[in-house]
Amino acid sequence: MNHRMTVLHGIALGALIAGLPCTAIAQSQSPVAGDLQPRLENGRQIYVVAQFERFNPRTALDIVNQIPGFIIDTGDDDQRGLGQADENVLINGARISGKNNDAFTTLRRISVENILRLEIVDGATLSISGLSGQVLNVVTNDDGERGVTGNFRWRPQIRRAGENWFAGDISISGPLGKGEFTLALENDAFRNGAQGRERVIGRNFIRDEVARTRGDRPVLNASFTQTSDAGSIFNINAEYGLNNFRQQVTTARTEPGRSDISEIFVGTEDEWNAELSADYEFDLGGGRLKLIGLQRLEHSPFEDMFEQRFTDGVTPLRGNQFNRTIDEGESVARAEYSWKTDGGTDWGINVEGAYNFLESEGALLVRDAQGVFQPITLTNANSKVTEYRGEIIGTYGRALSDNLTLQATLGGEYSQISQNGPLGQTRSFIRPKGSISLAWKPQDDLDFSFKLERKVDQLNFFDFVASVDVSNDVRNAGNPALVPPQSWNAEIEGTFNLGAFGSTTVKGYYNKISDIVDAIPITDTTEALGNLDSAKQYGITVASTFLLDPLGWTGAKIDVEAEAQRSSVLDPLTGVKRRISDDLIYNYEVSFRHDIPNSNLAYGGGLERYDGFTQIRLDQTADFDELQPYAWIFIEHKDVFGLTVNANLGNLFNRTDRFVRTDYVGRRDGPINFIEDRSRKFGLIYRLTVSGSF
Repeated sequence: MNHRMTVLHGIALGALIAGLPCTAIAQSQSPVAGDLQPRLENGRQIYVVAQFERFNPRTALDIVNQIPGFIIDTGDDDQRGLGQADENVLINGARISGKNNDAFTTLRRISVENILRLEIVDGATLSISGLSGQVLNVVTNDDGERGVTGNFRWRPQIRRAGENWFAGDISISGPLGKGEFTLALENDAFRNGAQGRERVIGRNFIRDEVARTRGDRPVLNASFTQTSDAGSIFNINAEYGLNNFRQQVTTARTEPGRSDISEIFVGTEDEWNAELSADYEFDLGGGRLKLIGLQRLEHSPFEDMFEQRFTDGVTPLRGNQFNRTIDEGESVARAEYSWKTDGGTDWGINVEGAYNFLESEGALLVRDAQGVFQPITLTNANSKVTEYRGEIIGTYGRALSDNLTLQATLGGEYSQISQNGPLGQTRSFIRPKGSISLAWKPQDDLDFSFKLERKVDQLNFFDFVASVDVSNDVRNAGNPALVPPQSWNAEIEGTFNLGAFGSTTVKGYYNKISDIVDAIPITDTTEALGNLDSAKQYGITVASTFLLDPLGWTGAKIDVEAEAQRSSVLDPLTGVKRRISDDLIYNYEVSFRHDIPNSNLAYGGGLERYDGFTQIRLDQTADFDELQPYAWIFIEHKDVFGLTVNANLGNLFNRTDRFVRTDYVGRRDGPINFIEDRSRKFGLIYRLTVSGSF
């Protein structure tokens, strides 16, 4: 065993044992059956902090992670602008302010001392456009009498790829004038790596590879909120972050009858990004008006280099290099006005304007016969893509009966997408948008929701401009003619409260997609991402918590999260139906936790696995598989000199990541050129998490 791994493991276990005598007897958790059952009130499930005492939570996230059957959903990655609400977490009945702030980071900054209660309710019963299914509302203490509080986590990790000592976060919040401030600093640092052998079938050589990636992503966030005596609410949020990424793959290539070749791939990125957002909500006429503004900027220089060195002493260097600088920005202005009429009917109108841009400057260099870099013309690499967009959505909601609620939205958007450069063009689109949601509660322990939505997705502007994968010598031409995909999405969700045994939520969904983005031919020899006429996608998700207290195992529980998905699209090359490229097939995570009664000790473990469909190009396919699930065990002490210490040992089955790339002569309907079959392992992972409050 690596000496440094032994040291870290010893530190973790020592800290756990050291903390036991001072707290195991003095502090009794004494959980009983039903501790985690919610109180039902006006169709809502109500939890209080005291119910989660056995977990010794320090932040709102610590509590939310233990709510039976509830899984945080951070929403759609393709969300256009601010749009309709789609994240299933609210703070004091309002959407999380800003766009970079997701539910995980926001909840991690809220101390348990500041929580009054947590409510779970069906989103369709709320006066917030777009929400459906189970939604969590965290209600905080706003009496202005609490002092400054803070939380911190330190998350060191040791693995074969090296040590990571700089991952963690710290936040502090408290009163400021008549409002409240929060300051947070976090670094989502990582040090990853794997090694193994790759066999290249058809070219008869072998690569022994070592891959290493590392990154530091420090982010500084500041926010302020204030509620006036008249009920007006003001929020402002500012964030600045860096993303320093490094990747290196070194290869020893051997081939019968030829000299060995040393290969190296190096990729770097040094990004900065910034966001400023503010919103102000106040009474106006007979309703409430909320004004929102957001500005986001990002600067990202990339550099990828692939090089071959020959040991024969004669052959010159071979390789290529692709350098690119990307500047991105987003400006959003939004107004939301809502009011009620007789009978409790909710009305609203939302107006949003947005401007997005991406500017790319790219250069490709290829070594010539003498090993000297020469510039290569790369059409459509230097270009700017812009989009102006406006939308208007009306909302309507009302209770149809004591246990049935309707919410409907209807509107549309206008967008204009332009691209400069030799292939540039300007196009305009008018698209309808809307949804209808129903929330039905036939009995106290059973909730159903249904939603049908017409949606317009956000295009990835990177797909408009040319790029190069230098390690595999693959070029994407970029496609200025891309059209935003549209879809009809239907989902039905049921939540079953199992009483003392826990809770389970099951959701089924079906998406009918128009203009889906997939690989299409640009010329006889080049390709890019483009639009296909239609596709469908459907699946089922399950989120369950099974409490074992009623079976006599006090303080123990099992959490299950799983999804299975199918899809279908007509392949533009073969004319045969297949799955959507790189689509999910299934994933699951099963975890167990036991908080030992009358002590501060907990232990557990779990396993997870993901399987996705092959990534499809016109001239090749690439398939990534996890041959074993990732498994882990942990032990936790909740009071080591006032801190919570969790020691985690991961990758117990020494998982093999397998990657198979099949390259064809010409197009994918032709003969196979060669197959790269790669297997890599990354060994045990030692993690320590130390968290505390102040």
